[in-house]
Amino acid sequence: MPVFTYRGVNRAGATVTGERTAATKAEATTSLKREQINISKLSEKGKEFNIPTFGGGVDSKELAIFTRQFSVMIDAGLPLVQCLEILAGQQENKTFQKILNGVRASVEGGATLSTSMKQYEKVFDPLYYNMVEAGETGGILDTILQRLSSYIEKNVKLKRAVKSAAIYPTAVLGIAGGVIILLLWKVVPIFTTLFNGLGVDLPLPTRIVIMLSSFIGSIYGLLILVFFVGIVFAVKFWYGTPQGRYAIDSILLKLPMIGILLRKIAVARFTRTLGTLISSGVPILEGLDITARTSGNAVVERAITATRKAVEAGRSLVDPLKETNVFPGMVTQMIGVGEQTGAMDAMLQKIADFYEDEVDASVKDLLTAMEPIMIVVLGVVVGGIVISMYLPLFSLIGKLAGH
Repeated sequence: MPVFTYRGVNRAGATVTGERTAATKAEATTSLKREQINISKLSEKGKEFNIPTFGGGVDSKELAIFTRQFSVMIDAGLPLVQCLEILAGQQENKTFQKILNGVRASVEGGATLSTSMKQYEKVFDPLYYNMVEAGETGGILDTILQRLSSYIEKNVKLKRAVKSAAIYPTAVLGIAGGVIILLLWKVVPIFTTLFNGLGVDLPLPTRIVIMLSSFIGSIYGLLILVFFVGIVFAVKFWYGTPQGRYAIDSILLKLPMIGILLRKIAVARFTRTLGTLISSGVPILEGLDITARTSGNAVVERAITATRKAVEAGRSLVDPLKETNVFPGMVTQMIGVGEQTGAMDAMLQKIADFYEDEVDASVKDLLTAMEPIMIVVLGVVVGGIVISMYLPLFSLIGKLAGH
């Protein structure tokens, strides 16, 4: 029987590590979950350092299409095994095809659909298989699959909005940085040789640019590059630890403009996920646990976990959410109204719709604000380098014209 090594946070908030023997990864996860350990890393012993395979995953869009087709087939009355066989046969993604065949074989062997999906947690996450389990128990699997496909589609839209906010400025700054380094590394030395041959007096801006060019072309420039790459890897490694992830996520939420956008994304994801789970019949405590693990932000995850503990102790949902100071007042007020009227799931979906629209608007506003700023900054930097190189030539031409 395989042995799994794990790292996580226990109920007291302390980091714990150890080993667990279990037949499958899903079984090990369930065992640790019973002990109220929030897992941050779980891998089979001896396979922790396997070389990853690229291009063989299942993206959210493929999962959404599969779920939508699956719901239509179940609603039409097709047997479960036949649905899985048909959907696996038409899959172009070989990895997904293999997983669906594995799920089908497990169902044929007598396991439930949710239990079969638990074996492939990288594709069917806890939210997915818990909702499927609720659908199987309540006899409404087709309805649950429709809700799941809608949830995944909206989640894809949200991710696309976030990517569009990050890709444009990253691409522009990356290209501009490359152009500036190329100017300093290759073009400026040509002018430097020309100025040395002419023996002209160089103005201060030109001397500064030549000094930067010499620095980039020297061993020190390479050392600075290595230093920055080392910092990136160090931050990435630190982000992999619970303390580092919480600290970095806290800083990101406090950043101007970016922090507001990230908070809106977190609220949209939290309310959409919890609303979908509650409307599907998943118990509130289980729903909060799943929502915390899929929040995508350590600060929000800790806030939801604290709220779950308070609800488990007998308190209402709205008061612990207020005490976290993570969620806006409007959100907690609307959740309070939903709690009092018994329409919590509908209220959460309305909040999610509102904040997803807010994310779209914020992304557009952010890009609109950043575009002129980036153009001005890049124009000043690149234009400053070019002008500083021509200043001595203008001075020389003026002297020759005076003679």
